[in-house]
Formats: sequence, C-alpha cells, structure tokens
Amino acid sequence: MASNGVKQPLLPGPVDSNLQTNSTHARTRRRFRRIKSAPPADYVPSDIVDDVSLKRPESIFGSLHTNIRIVGLYLGIYLGVGTLCFYLVRDDIEGTKTSPIIDAVYFCVVTMTTVGYGDLVPKTSLVKILASIFVFSGMAIGALMLSRAADYLVEKQELLLVNALNRHKNLGLCKSINQIESNRVRYKCILAVAMLSFLMVIGTIFLLHVEGMDPIDAIYCVCSTITTLGYGDQSFSTRAGRVFAIFWIMISTLILGLCFLYVAEVLSETKQKALVNWVLTRKTTNVDLEAADIDDDGVVGASEFVVYKLKEMGKITEQDISLVMEEFENLDVDDSGTLSVSDLALAQTRR
Repeated sequence: MASNGVKQPLLPGPVDSNLQTNSTHARTRRRFRRIKSAPPADYVPSDIVDDVSLKRPESIFGSLHTNIRIVGLYLGIYLGVGTLCFYLVRDDIEGTKTSPIIDAVYFCVVTMTTVGYGDLVPKTSLVKILASIFVFSGMAIGALMLSRAADYLVEKQELLLVNALNRHKNLGLCKSINQIESNRVRYKCILAVAMLSFLMVIGTIFLLHVEGMDPIDAIYCVCSTITTLGYGDQSFSTRAGRVFAIFWIMISTLILGLCFLYVAEVLSETKQKALVNWVLTRKTTNVDLEAADIDDDGVVGASEFVVYKLKEMGKITEQDISLVMEEFENLDVDDSGTLSVSDLALAQTRR
C-alpha cells in the first residue's frame, strides 16, 4: 500500500541500485523487480540441458522415469500371469488358433484392450471367470498406461516437433523450450494425431500384405480395432499377424485415448485463454477497485490487483488465498504483517 505518500515495494528488501541512479527518469519509466532466486531470462536448468531427449531425441528409452518403469512392471506382470493362465486353459478356448503361446498372449491383449474380436472365445465357466477378472484389471492397467507411459513418450518428442515447425527460424534451445511451455497442449495433440495416423497406416499395410485382406476390409479392421469396437468379422488370424497385433493393439488404443484427451484439453485451454484475454482487456471500474481492495484501506496495491485479476481469470480461488494466508499467519510469529528471518526461525522452533 502507501505510507506517508511513499509507495512500498511489493517484495521487501533492497532495491536494485541501477533503479536509483537517476530519480528523474525513474518516475517516467517502468521498473521491473526480480526475485533474488529467479533465474536469468536465458537460463536453462542443467537437468534440461543434460536431458538425453533434447540432445538426441531419437533415444526415447534412454532414461525412463520411475513411474514408467512401474507401469512397465505392472504390464509385464499382467501379461505374464494372463498368458500363463490362458495357456493352461487353452483347450477351453475355442476359435481360430495358431500357436498356443502366441494365442494366449494375443487373447490376453485383446481382453485387456476390450477389443474382443470373437475369434477366440471362452467356452467354460472357469475361462469366463478368468476373462472377466482380466478385463477389469486390464482396463485399470490400460488407464495407468494412458496417464503415464503413453503421455511420457509423446512429451519426449515435443522438442523435435517444435524444431521441425520452426526450422527456418533457427530457434535456440531456450526459445524452443519456452515455445513448448506456451503451446504444450497443442503440440501434444498434434503429436498424438500424427502417431495415431502413422499406426493406422502401418496396421492397414500389414493387414493388406500379411493377412491378405482387401483395402476396404483392412481399413475397416484397423478402425474397429483402434476404437475397440471389435465386431469380429475381420481380425488377425495368422501367427505373424497375432504377434504384430500384440504390440500394435496396445499402442494404438492408448494413442487414440490420448488424442481424445488432448483434444478436450485444447478446447478447455482455448476457452481459458479467451477468458484471460477478456479479463485483461476490459475496462476497470470503481466496483472492481472496491472488490480488489482486500484490506479496505481505500488504496489498491500491486499485490491486491494481481490477486484480484488472477481470481477473475480462474487461476486461483478464495480457498487458495485462505490457505496461503493461513500459512503466512503461521510464519508471522510477531504479528507484524511481514516475514523476516527471525519469524522463520521462531516458527521452526514452535513446530
């Protein structure tokens, strides 16, 4: 706020000496303050610079995140147990068969992704119960993969996409990362659609040349598989086809799920940006000033104005502010309305 006609800085502490060298010009120009801990504008964190995916984007699996390893472990356990179970009861599964092991893995994947062609079906109560158990557990693992593994692989290629789209602009590493951050959802959506299109083309070509389908049936089978419709009139019936389907079905169904997710995020982000633009461009009225004056002193400071605008944009809520203020009051041991090193020391001893 203001005290004795002198405006207090939003952040306590010494002001940069460069801002005090010329008091005449200081009033006519905008002054920017930076938090001491904030990195320079062109600073790139070392963990990003050292990231293998930025230096060599083709090495997707160079260093997998712990969550991705956990997802891979769950998937491996699921496929291992499922394959063993369905292999042991293979005589109670009827339909078009190729190799016992391959058929067991194939049936497990088709069950997990809820494709359910119908080319292999359980015929006894035991196998039907097993299939019911594995379809629910498989859907849970599929959701886990959708939220972590597939998303991780898409994010790894974002820098490649940015550099490809801006190849003629010669963007540096820092600018590329900034552009990724500002358009992250849109780039994810583009990548997911591109990957899905590639998988559909690969699947169609495989069905044409390996399964011997005509073009219409191949496209029809690809679409019914990716969408998990799985009528069953067209499916993978050869040994090589089922080996291919084991990997292709899992990846393609997950990428389709990502496409729907990212499209929804793009629409939501577009709506949010429109709201932000409206908030920043509309005229500020006396009613706005009254609402922004949190401490009711008749003056709206920079911090109060920022909080008010963020609330209008939907970035924060009243509950968020209350939680932060509660933390501030806990740290402000001497009830001075400001935080100091002594406050932090006293607060730590009380805890």
